[in-house]
Amino acid sequence: MSDAPSGINGKSPLPAGRLPGLQVPRMDEDSQAFGRELMLHGTGDTDALGARIAAGLRLGTAVALEGDLGAGKTVLARAILRALGVEEDVPSPTFTLVQSYETRNLAVRHYDLYRIEEAGEMEELGLEEALDEGAALIEWPERAPTYIPEDALRVRLEIAGENLRRAHLRGPSRWLREFETPAS
Repeated sequence: MSDAPSGINGKSPLPAGRLPGLQVPRMDEDSQAFGRELMLHGTGDTDALGARIAAGLRLGTAVALEGDLGAGKTVLARAILRALGVEEDVPSPTFTLVQSYETRNLAVRHYDLYRIEEAGEMEELGLEEALDEGAALIEWPERAPTYIPEDALRVRLEIAGENLRRAHLRGPSRWLREFETPAS
């Protein structure tokens, strides 16, 4: 049996209610108690991961999307927003820095920090207000690390081949529940 991470969209058989690569953390609300590594075999797997993340969003949730240019941060953000019911075009906020969406249950702001020059610019972008009013998807969080909440779900994407991405997830233990139950 291979130790390589598996896909999440039917690429390999899984025990009911479990996803590949699950690391069972301490069951407290430690800010980084949940961890998982998985392979994304194309857009279907990315959409499935986006749906899992969308299911776990709640008031005050920050999702930090890390990775090199072209790793799929915006693609995953779009998948999350689609899973939340956003039907409009979801452009990359590279030039606007932030886009706002009203979903069925939650306001979501999508940030792209690639173009900020100083972390202090975050004050003007209203991340704190976004988390008070809803959730935030944050691309390039390493540009303003002191502004990213400690309990953010961190998703690091790596290019692992053509149409293949490796996703490293870590965050509070509450995310364990989202990844233990079968996808809806």
